[in-house]
Amino acid sequence: MGKYYELNLNINPLCEDIISCACFEYLPCSGVVTAEETYKDLELIDSTEGVLKVFLTEMADVDAFLSKIRKAFISRGYSDADLGSWDYSLVEKESQDWSKKWKEKWDITVVSDKIKVVPDWIEYKKNPDEIIIRLEPGCAFGTGTHPTTQLCMLAIEKYVKKDMQVADIGTGSGILAICAKKFGASYTYACDNDASVIEVAVANAAKNSADCSFELNTADKVVLKFDFVLANILHNVLADIMGDLKNILKPDGLLVLSGILDEKKQVVLDAINHRGLVVVEENHMCQWTSFVVQRRNV
Repeated sequence: MGKYYELNLNINPLCEDIISCACFEYLPCSGVVTAEETYKDLELIDSTEGVLKVFLTEMADVDAFLSKIRKAFISRGYSDADLGSWDYSLVEKESQDWSKKWKEKWDITVVSDKIKVVPDWIEYKKNPDEIIIRLEPGCAFGTGTHPTTQLCMLAIEKYVKKDMQVADIGTGSGILAICAKKFGASYTYACDNDASVIEVAVANAAKNSADCSFELNTADKVVLKFDFVLANILHNVLADIMGDLKNILKPDGLLVLSGILDEKKQVVLDAINHRGLVVVEENHMCQWTSFVVQRRNV
């Protein structure tokens, strides 16, 4: 029997989607597993949250890979403290078919009674009133499993009405733009400053029959104004671009801000107040906070 290499990488869970994507692109990677949880008598007794397990078909220069990805994170506004140490172990093991094995760890993500995110390979018959989004997990940030993404999707379910014009800033996989379109948005615009995710987002929208407009762009360059804007980005970036986000909101428009650790929410609140936006709702999931704010027509 052949060999494979198991890489166990300690990370901030905030980074797991992007690093998973990078593993498939830059390493001889056949699968990635994020947090594994063990339950006994309906109680959580063990969790590997914060550890990314990567299955490699051959030896790779992990140090060079991590250095490259870390620099990319820092260029997008992350600090070393945000990212953590990224300590890792790399162990040679007897081969299994990890291209299939890793998929066993993924299941349907139930965001709400109405919203379900379904991996491509899982057969699922939807109920008439359900919103189903099909994705291949690991392709770009935003797989539907992370609390920051789910907080945004719940806000879409609550606030997006038929014929609204919606923008998704920092779209990643495109999941939020797709979700907004499925809830009746007449026009959905999405942008990201990472060229590599645009093609992924376009493909995801196509497989969900969602007519969205994707563009390599940043909030300060967007010229249209929207009824509803989503920004699921790190807290310090949200604070920096709050004025740009306000500028693309129509009067009385709503802005959803997510990607905020509970301990960092004051940074975002200060930026909200500085720009004269009004908090409509504050929500929490695990250690994450999201805000729905409004540009009041005054």
